[in-house]
Amino acid sequence: MRKVYAFIMMCLPLAATAQNDWEVPDAPTTRTEEVRVNRDQKYLAGAVPVVDGKVTFEQTFNAPGKSADEIYETLLDYMERMTKGGNQFEQSSVVVQDKEKHQIVGDFLEWLVFTDRALALDRTRLRYYLIVDCKDGQATARMTRISYLYEEERKPQHFTAEEWITDEEALNKKKTKLYRNNGKFRRKTIDRKDFIFTKFEEILK
Repeated sequence: MRKVYAFIMMCLPLAATAQNDWEVPDAPTTRTEEVRVNRDQKYLAGAVPVVDGKVTFEQTFNAPGKSADEIYETLLDYMERMTKGGNQFEQSSVVVQDKEKHQIVGDFLEWLVFTDRALALDRTRLRYYLIVDCKDGQATARMTRISYLYEEERKPQHFTAEEWITDEEALNKKKTKLYRNNGKFRRKTIDRKDFIFTKFEEILK
């Protein structure tokens, strides 16, 4: 009996080792992949919201102690200056200035640049509406009706945000990576939205 027991005890480690050999090891993650994933984290699932079928970025900004009139005038001034920025086309304009309702609507057409270096300028026309509603102590901004005109000098391609930068269109099935072409549009659109909304937040403090 003791011999049988000793034989079993000798075999146990070997059996355990054999079982581990059958397990599929995790694929090694390179440093480059880690950096890319971390860099893109803010652009992954949920970063591009769709409201009533339209890509719509929305944010509310607090302005304690400021009246709706003050907030309206401050943001109207900034949006009018936006239309004259170096990246804007002459079509950019503030199309609604409703002081009674404290609403502002801007229609912007501008360059969105992906790459700008010697012999490598990659950019697209970006169009969007910026809708701002003001009230005492607060303003809400929405960036919507977003579209792109790309490679207009070679083979013009026109597409909307809904068909190009949503989670379904720009991310892989696992929602862990951006597709190469759609991804650059998604990144830069989010970056542009972040820049504008950050400016709103700063000037209303």
